[in-house]
Amino acid sequence: MTDQAATRYRPRTVSPPGETLADLLEERQLSQKDLARRMGRPPKTINEIIKGKAAIVSDTALQLERVLGTPADFWLQREARYREHVARCEDEQRLKDQTPWLAELPTRDMVKLGWIEDQPQKVQMVAACFKFFGVASVDAWRERYGHEAAAFRTSKKVPSSPGAIAAWLRQGELEAERMDCRPFDSRALKAALQELRELTLDPSPASFVPKLQAACSRQGVAVVFVPAPKRCPASGATRWLTPDKAVVQLSLRYKSNDHLWFTFFHEMAHILLHGKRLVFIEGDGVGEPEREAEADEFARNLLIPREAARRLGSITGSKVAVGKFAKEVGVAAGIVVGRLQKEGLIDWSHMNDLKLRYDWNDRSFEAKSV
Repeated sequence: MTDQAATRYRPRTVSPPGETLADLLEERQLSQKDLARRMGRPPKTINEIIKGKAAIVSDTALQLERVLGTPADFWLQREARYREHVARCEDEQRLKDQTPWLAELPTRDMVKLGWIEDQPQKVQMVAACFKFFGVASVDAWRERYGHEAAAFRTSKKVPSSPGAIAAWLRQGELEAERMDCRPFDSRALKAALQELRELTLDPSPASFVPKLQAACSRQGVAVVFVPAPKRCPASGATRWLTPDKAVVQLSLRYKSNDHLWFTFFHEMAHILLHGKRLVFIEGDGVGEPEREAEADEFARNLLIPREAARRLGSITGSKVAVGKFAKEVGVAAGIVVGRLQKEGLIDWSHMNDLKLRYDWNDRSFEAKSV
């Protein structure tokens, strides 16, 4: 809903209240010196008020009310409107100076995805982006989002833009802030991993997403699904909103169930293994090798335990065998296919019809078989 206060009519020019005061003096044939003498003020003060150099404050407004009969609140409201107008004019100039920043942001995608409203002018777009990020200047944006504490799984093949990554992170942050979560509980989260793993068998996002979010929120983790704008190669991110609330953000970049679930449990590893001071990665999209390797191993062994993984080499030639193995292990067949492909046991083009792929539909997504 549009903020009525933000869209109310504002005139392009607002005269200082001193102009009204000068008109009254002329109408009553009073000089500035006469008014100053009646108010007990120096003539210079009256002259500065008329020129808009000095503000009409409460005691001055009361004196004008007594001398001229014009209510004090009239003068105070005129003064407030004028000062707001001056401040907005100065702010508009500052915004004009910061319009080059827009080139760093995926504003078209941000509008398309519904994160911000389209704006007719660049100055207004800068203001809309400041409001989206919750900052008042480009310098504040660089300070806040240039050092974002997050651990990423990203694609090296996709050109990245810090502005696009920051926008994606911010949208996830906004959605996570709206989610109610209990205080973070590491032990409870570890105990819930098997329950979360069982959700890989559910083919329908309409079914498993609310279950996933509810189960994680009980342990202090907000899980959000946010489509990535262009030049944001992130498929997942983890960070902490507060010491008691973590965020797992997923983009469905590769749109397949094997990649979705591997990314989810990879991010869970960052939460459980790497504490609350995670490093934000940008540029080539590679985090600290040791932590990334630990998170990969955690996700790999959680989805297909080591003992069962030893038998992967014996099922590479048959979809039936893959399906039987997946059923025994208790995960979706597509996850098994993804593991076989990752380890080079089958070609990347083999058995992809056993995977489920997801398509974004408005702000949600749906699954379909290939």
